[in-house]
Amino acid sequence: MSYIDIKFLNLLSTRLQKFKRKSENLFNFRCPHCGDSKKSSSKARGFVYRKKNDMFFKCHNCGVGQTLGNLIKFLDPTMYKEYVFERFKDGKVESEKPEFDFTPSKILKTKTAHERTLESLKRFDQLVTTHPAKKFLFDRLIPKIHWDKFFFCPNFFEWTNSIVPNKFPSLKGDHPRVVIPFYDRAGNFFAFQGRAFGKEQPKYITIKFDETKQKIYGLDRIDLNKPVMITEGPIDSLFLDNALALAGADAVVNIQHEQCTMIFDNEPRNEQIVNRMKLAVDKKFNLVVWPESLKYKDINDMVIAGKTPAQIESIIYRSTYCGLEAHQHINNWKKV
Repeated sequence: MSYIDIKFLNLLSTRLQKFKRKSENLFNFRCPHCGDSKKSSSKARGFVYRKKNDMFFKCHNCGVGQTLGNLIKFLDPTMYKEYVFERFKDGKVESEKPEFDFTPSKILKTKTAHERTLESLKRFDQLVTTHPAKKFLFDRLIPKIHWDKFFFCPNFFEWTNSIVPNKFPSLKGDHPRVVIPFYDRAGNFFAFQGRAFGKEQPKYITIKFDETKQKIYGLDRIDLNKPVMITEGPIDSLFLDNALALAGADAVVNIQHEQCTMIFDNEPRNEQIVNRMKLAVDKKFNLVVWPESLKYKDINDMVIAGKTPAQIESIIYRSTYCGLEAHQHINNWKKV
């Protein structure tokens, strides 16, 4: 919880009926959405509480749940702009140091045959600067710290068959692709995505060789003690702090939903995306509904257009909704 959160909550307190600080990280007042009980003026069932390092609002009468920022936006849009400015003025969110020490245990283990097959490919950070495949990274402005997460595969069909026998019965039309490996929480390699360099179709081929797992990228890097953002594609997730990518999966790992924000591509004419957004809201996830003025398809497009991480986070923060409010914004945003 940051000083800025407390500062703005205190500014709001004068317009919140029955406002009380119940404990260090718990605040109680009458819900400004439903007005709380109409029969009893003493009932106050709206709460602002701390969840890890962020503040959330929940009403136990009408059921509305949202971030503190969205509560401020609902009550005072002008104050909300000031709140966003305060939080992002230095290019990062003001926040206390977490009170936990999440250090995944590092256990030496024998590499599997699949991992050895992956290592037969060259990582992009091992390719010479003039290698034509490097253009893939340069064009997308992918930071160097992430180059080791991509592998160059000169013959994708043939290489895939060495992991999943006869996945491609015919090698006709074999071509190079970018290989993006997926690891589980324990660091085990269980799937990969082959992304086309050119106009080869399909653009993305995601293959699992462990059918017990979902196609979710970034599990090995995620900190479950912090809020999690969930994008559609692996590349977008690399530009956000603590993010996963669905990569075609319809669900996510067992994370507390109030900590998760789903971020789909900005395609209001895509009926499949619209339906998945509605499903995410019904499953109680927070959801980003992009503003109509935003013309970029996804987060990587924003980066390429010159948006800074702080600017992108600010747009996400201002566009995050849940529950009925999220459904209303989806209906205004969609064009199908």
